[in-house]
Amino acid sequence: MEWYAAYLLLGAFVGFFAGLFGIGGGLVMVPVLNWLFAAQQLGGEQNLHLALGTSMAAILYTAASSAHAHHRHGAVNMHIVRNMTPGLLSGTLLGALFASHVSPLYLAIFFALFVYVSATQMLLELKPKATRQLPGRLGMTLAGAGIGGISSLASVGGGVMSVPFMLMHNVPLKQAIGTSSALGFPIALGGTLGYVITGLMLHTLPDGTLGFVYLPALLMLAAGSMFTTPLGAKATHRLPLRLLRRSFAMLLLLLASNMLLKTLG
Repeated sequence: MEWYAAYLLLGAFVGFFAGLFGIGGGLVMVPVLNWLFAAQQLGGEQNLHLALGTSMAAILYTAASSAHAHHRHGAVNMHIVRNMTPGLLSGTLLGALFASHVSPLYLAIFFALFVYVSATQMLLELKPKATRQLPGRLGMTLAGAGIGGISSLASVGGGVMSVPFMLMHNVPLKQAIGTSSALGFPIALGGTLGYVITGLMLHTLPDGTLGFVYLPALLMLAAGSMFTTPLGAKATHRLPLRLLRRSFAMLLLLLASNMLLKTLG
C-alpha cells in the first residue's frame, strides 16, 4: 500500500504543475517512477521504458483535465489544436516505437539533457521574441510532428516546446499555456499507443502491465491528479508564476541529475 500512496502523492504533485504551466508532468514523473520501480524491483532492465510508458499514459488524464480547466477560462486556441494534432499523433507514435529499441542508458542521457535545457529555460526566463505569425496548416503539422517525436522520447506533454513555439508566433502567454495543455492530449495518445505496442512484444514485463504501461501506478497517478490539475490551471490566471517556475526548475534539475547518476553508476 505504501507504493500506491507514493503514486497517489506523485500524481497530486504533478497534476498541480501540469495545470499551472501547461505541461504534461513527465519531466517529474519519469525520474520518480524510474526510482520507484527500481525500489520495487519491478521491471529490471526495462525500468526506464516502463517509467516512460506509464508517464505518457498518465499525461492523457492530466492533459485532458488541464485543457478542460483552461478552456473554461477561454485560454485554448482550437485553431492551433486542430492544425497541430495530426503531426503530434504521428510524431509521438513513431518516436515511442523508436524509443523501445534504444538502450536505457542513452534514453536516460537524452532525458537528462532535455530536462537540463528545459529547466535552464525556466530559470533564465528565456522567451523567444514574437517575430512572425502562425504558419499554415502544413507548417503547423510539421511543427507538431517534430514536437511530438521529441516529446515521446522524453515522455513529456510537449509544453516546454509548444509554449515557446506559440510565443514566437505572437500567441499570448496564458493562451499558449492553455493551448499547450490541449496539445498534450494527442501527444500522450500517440505516445501511449507506441509504448503499449512495443511493450506487448516482450514477455519479461511484470504482472499488471499493458505493454510498457504499469496499470496500478497509472490508476493512482490519475486519481492523485484529479483534483490538483484544475487547481493548477486556476492558479495560472491568479498567481505570479515567476517564483514557482524557478522553484520547479530547480526540482527538475535535481531529479534529472539523480536519475542520470544512478543510471551511469
